Amino acid sequence: MMDETDLKKQKDTRNGSVTQSVGSTIKPNEEEVKVILQKNLGLLSGSCLIVGTMIGSGIFISPKAVLEGTGAVGPCLCVWAACGVLATLGALCYAELGTMITKSGGAYPYLMEGYGPVLAYLYSWMTVFVLKPSAFAILSLSCAEYASTPFYPECTPPVIISKCLAAAFILLIVFVNCLSVKLASYVQNFFTAAKLLIIFIIVVSGIVMLAQGNTQNFKNSFEGAATSFGAIGLAFYNGMWAFDGWNQLNFITEELKDPYRNLPLAIMIGIPLVSVCYVLVNVAYFSVLTPTELLQSPAVAVTYGERVLYPVSWLVPLFVVFSTFGAANGSCFTAGRLIHVAAREGHMVKILSYISSKYYSPAPALIFNGILAIFYIIPADINTLINYFSFAQWFFYCLTSLSLIIMRFTRKELKRPLKVPIIIPVVVVIVSCYLVLAPVIDKPEFEYLYCTVFVVGGLIFYYPFVHRKFSWTRRVMRPITMHLQLLMEVVPPETE
Repeated sequence: MMDETDLKKQKDTRNGSVTQSVGSTIKPNEEEVKVILQKNLGLLSGSCLIVGTMIGSGIFISPKAVLEGTGAVGPCLCVWAACGVLATLGALCYAELGTMITKSGGAYPYLMEGYGPVLAYLYSWMTVFVLKPSAFAILSLSCAEYASTPFYPECTPPVIISKCLAAAFILLIVFVNCLSVKLASYVQNFFTAAKLLIIFIIVVSGIVMLAQGNTQNFKNSFEGAATSFGAIGLAFYNGMWAFDGWNQLNFITEELKDPYRNLPLAIMIGIPLVSVCYVLVNVAYFSVLTPTELLQSPAVAVTYGERVLYPVSWLVPLFVVFSTFGAANGSCFTAGRLIHVAAREGHMVKILSYISSKYYSPAPALIFNGILAIFYIIPADINTLINYFSFAQWFFYCLTSLSLIIMRFTRKELKRPLKVPIIIPVVVVIVSCYLVLAPVIDKPEFEYLYCTVFVVGGLIFYYPFVHRKFSWTRRVMRPITMHLQLLMEVVPPETE
């Protein structure tokens, strides 16, 4: 136990932080390791983070939104392929930004450099308090529902059981991520391999079915296709939602070994791999299920497994559990980095920027995200919430890609190890604008206005706490920060 004199020596006069490792000593001959996020992640871990976060439960449970929009098998497969191309173009823009500005936090540092602190703050406000924890909660709930289903063979699992199990999964994932960055990356790698294995099984079995002559769903596959611009646009919108996660590696840039090589390379491995998987899995589904059967199925992969993989059809729900757990782990991993970076820049309370002195993980940020996710489990339906906020997410994607074009002219001094043709960000900006406007124009609802008000409403907190930095907030936070620091054994990150 530290005495009062030691504690006073370690206090930071500005925010009350304990600047040395809590209760730690360094041996004379032991090399001191800086208390920063360590560069532990290589090309394999980076690729697995992209693939594992993009492939969640959607492709296994309900890949029908694209078919509903297109109305036929042929256009459906074309839209899936086109969405893969668009996701790759968007990721290439992020690859240039990530190698030009090698900071973690996804779009946050790019918006900061391109437009200043206000837009970066609004992005972190929306993502930290809504998008990241709600996505974490949805993935955990999906995992819990599939994990509990075998114990209730005759009925749907009780809601309270699913929610308690989801909360347990959230606590387990947060614990693993706090305990070790390497362990969290190994977990991600394992579950990514598991979901690629079940996709391989589905694709190979689908090829066998096609070889046996089950090609009736591919004859006249463009008959009855939707022709309205709005319907096809919404199909693209839903397809791009399935590809969400293509920018996840930019959240952990500071922890990548050789980011100038591994960031773009992992993107070029991960996103085309996911695109091919999505198209081939849909081809496999259509080798067995008619479009009507696919639309009516509550869980497409399970229905497919019962028809093709019997008597080992139980593998499908098991691997859906693996897939959703891995995606939830990836979501937690990246969310902690955004919160850490935003707090480091002064846009969140300082304690959220601190790092574990033992495990070199952003423990306070990870715990904060986990607490928010547990709160998001309580409501009846949060899928609707995340659907309404996704249009705002595409607005920030648009601004981020536009910042790449702007900085070509305003920040010419920045080194660009990777430089994409200017037409790529232009295309991404145009597509992003369309994806922002498409759902609002097709079906205008007050919820979109509420989302906009929430995002802009973040300025209510920005002005007093970030811009003006009222002194009374520091006086209140100083003792809270110090006690939380001692409790969690975390310290401010050192400058590199």
